[in-house]
Amino acid sequence: MRRAERLEWWSIGWTISVIVVMGAAMGSSQTMKSAWVEDCLSLIPPAVFLISARVERRPANARFPNGFARVPSLAFVIAAAALTALGGTLLVDSAISLASQEHATVVAVDVFGKEIWLGWIMVAAQGYSIIVPMVLGWLKLPLAKHLADKTLFTDAMTQKANWMTGIAGIGGVIGIGLGYWWADALAAGMISLDILDDGIRALRAASAELVDGAPRALDSCEIADDASALHAALDARFPGAEVHLRETGRVISAQIVGAAPPDAVLNPRDYWPGDPDRAWRLGHISFVPPSCDRGDRT
Repeated sequence: MRRAERLEWWSIGWTISVIVVMGAAMGSSQTMKSAWVEDCLSLIPPAVFLISARVERRPANARFPNGFARVPSLAFVIAAAALTALGGTLLVDSAISLASQEHATVVAVDVFGKEIWLGWIMVAAQGYSIIVPMVLGWLKLPLAKHLADKTLFTDAMTQKANWMTGIAGIGGVIGIGLGYWWADALAAGMISLDILDDGIRALRAASAELVDGAPRALDSCEIADDASALHAALDARFPGAEVHLRETGRVISAQIVGAAPPDAVLNPRDYWPGDPDRAWRLGHISFVPPSCDRGDRT
């Protein structure tokens, strides 16, 4: 978590530098404008990750007697919504440009007494905007998988969207230079569809987590592999009982309905079926004995 937090602070700093560079070279290119908006929105996931990590450590109090373990789930929803909004914004902007047949122009600018086509400056800015998120995303992805942190994973997907938009932006600017007015908006629109797909999938998984659905995988709406293995192990250990799993942030909670707890006091990790180094994923396990009817539960 400390490594992830340091990386998110670096991410915010480098993303701000990309925003400044892209804003200075934007011109009238639709792809450049879309990429600049995308870079601004990409500040949201690292910001909510850092805020949630700080709030999560707060001790329980009278107003929040259960503590703040579910704050990462809220952060995941916000990050997923930001990624979805990012894809939707780019798609709408691109569609408007294509429908209105907006002809972007890239003029020459004076640089130290010499005229230089602004497109080359745009390409250079886009190149910088590709390198930064590509490196950041590459660093965040293994951390997100190790921590099973969906907010951090969504942030890594946002970085992927950034460098993909950068590549599309270079193609769009060169297309303008070659006289293809539609290349700019079409490139942005094609990338926006991929970003929107990532955002919608993340938003579906975030919604399932908020309503106590079964733990989802990082990169899809399917049940997580470790959750499936845990469910199978508990089902075999307590035959005839109902096994209910839900995810709270990075941690899985299990409830066994229709089974009495063992006489021996066991640590939750003793029930973990997989890699012992991943046993922290099972935060706690509770039992509802057979004598308790559903209507008697509290």
